[in-house]
Parts: sequence; structure tokens; C-alpha cells
Amino acid sequence: MAGFIADGTDEVMSEINMVPFIDVMLVLLIIFIITVPVMKHAVNVELPKAANEMEVVKPETVRLSVQADGSYWLGEDKIADEQLPARLQAEAGKQPQPDLHIRGDKDVRYERVAQAMAAAQQAGLKKIGFITEPPKR
Repeated sequence: MAGFIADGTDEVMSEINMVPFIDVMLVLLIIFIITVPVMKHAVNVELPKAANEMEVVKPETVRLSVQADGSYWLGEDKIADEQLPARLQAEAGKQPQPDLHIRGDKDVRYERVAQAMAAAQQAGLKKIGFITEPPKR
């Protein structure tokens, strides 16, 4: 321990003792040398080869259009206000549940679109989107 003995003066030593660090590193090196071959030891087995592709089921899209006069069109069929909740419940019962895309005319009253959204929510539809057209350049 010659490095830790002071010369009789009260000076602070500014050197770090490296011996404990070297001891720890040597112990870790020995542990890794022993454990690495054990981890790589395995029985060789030829596994069968098979191709598997996940089937992606895209939900269908239901289009609900609200004309300028306030009438509802589900797909290509014009439907009455009383029929809308029943038709949306039928769509909500499908698996996977379809997405509802609402296309509202720019001149329709917001109240009609809000009623359609409320009917869709009450029917249990989870995904509702709005269709718009990009501005012309």
C-alpha cells in the first residue's frame, strides 16, 4: 500500500486506486468465459419449413350521404328518417364492424348531419369518418 501512505504531510491524494476495478473486471471476464459456452449448448433439430401469411380482413365501408334537402342515402338506397337507426344497427352487428363514412352536402343543415351521427352512435358504430373534397387549385 505504498500509494496510500502519505509522506507525513497532510496532502490529499489525487490518484484513484485501480486495483479493485481490475479485480472486478477479471471476475466478470471469468464469469462470461464460463457462461457463454453453456448458453450456446443446444440440441440440433431440423425444423419443418412452412410459409404463413396473415390474412388481413379489411372492414367494409358504409357510405351515408346527406343531400342538400336533408334526405339520407345509405349506399345507393334512399332511406327514410325512421329507417336510419335500424339500418345502422344492422351494419353495427356485422363482424368486423364496418366503417361509416358520412358525406354531407355543403348546403345541408348541420342538424341533419348531427342526427345521423347520433343515430350511428346509438347503433353502436365505433368508427365514423367524414368525406370531403380537396379544394381545387
